[in-house]
Amino acid sequence: MGILKMAVEGAEQEQESPSDKLIYDSRTGRFYEKKIEEICRDEYCAIDESTGEQVLLTLEEKERIFLDSIQSFYYSDRQVLADDDFEKLKEDLVWEGSPVVMLNRQETLFLNAMSAYLKGSPILSDEEFDTLKSELRDAGSKVAVSTEPKCYIDTGICTVTFQEDKFREATLYVPVGIPTLLFSLGALYELLEPLRSVNPLVTLVLATLPTYFFTKFFTDNVFATNDPKIAYGPCPSCGASNHVFFGNVLGVEGPGEEANFKCSNCKEEITIRRRDLRARTSPKA
Repeated sequence: MGILKMAVEGAEQEQESPSDKLIYDSRTGRFYEKKIEEICRDEYCAIDESTGEQVLLTLEEKERIFLDSIQSFYYSDRQVLADDDFEKLKEDLVWEGSPVVMLNRQETLFLNAMSAYLKGSPILSDEEFDTLKSELRDAGSKVAVSTEPKCYIDTGICTVTFQEDKFREATLYVPVGIPTLLFSLGALYELLEPLRSVNPLVTLVLATLPTYFFTKFFTDNVFATNDPKIAYGPCPSCGASNHVFFGNVLGVEGPGEEANFKCSNCKEEITIRRRDLRARTSPKA
């Protein structure tokens, strides 16, 4: 019994030893079997500027740093990370299965075109480059779209690319769609007497088709005209979320190819192009 008791106590001591305890990191939401210093020998970690300590990063944060590094190098010929750190970060993303490190042929061509342009020997014409960038943006490529604000010291201009808000655009059809659907249901119920004795879902299905066509026609030609588009994104200056609307509503003309508005937070004057949703602030005096 004494030997058994000693064995149990020894096992409990081993379980309670600090080296066997799991470490929880609240930033990443993950448990680790090693100390942060040991983890950062194998993984890419950031450095806290205020404390100088190493900080574990989430997958999303690593992806953002990776994309920022690529865009800074190819867009402005500026190296953000050292070569060793960049390779370490890239290996981490590959190991975690991130898709951002796998560039397709068009994305590679786009980055090469940016680099060649900065060196004074462009490999694509302006029209070809704009077409390529538009195709990548439509495909949802993160390489061609910079959704993080960037500021230029020499001019004081801050830029960012907004994103199209498909959900809010869909809500433009609601004010016309709901009354039209209710009217269609009532008309079918009154005009087609046999429908009163069948499942109401049948009436709903029959009312859907005329409701769809009338709602789309009335909304696009009367309610919200001029190909309405809603975009959202951070303020290039302060990062606060903003929305902008292109198009006309009930005959009231709205922005066309460009929109000018003030940030809801810092009141900075912002200009955004409808074509590529590129937003920028005014030059600083």
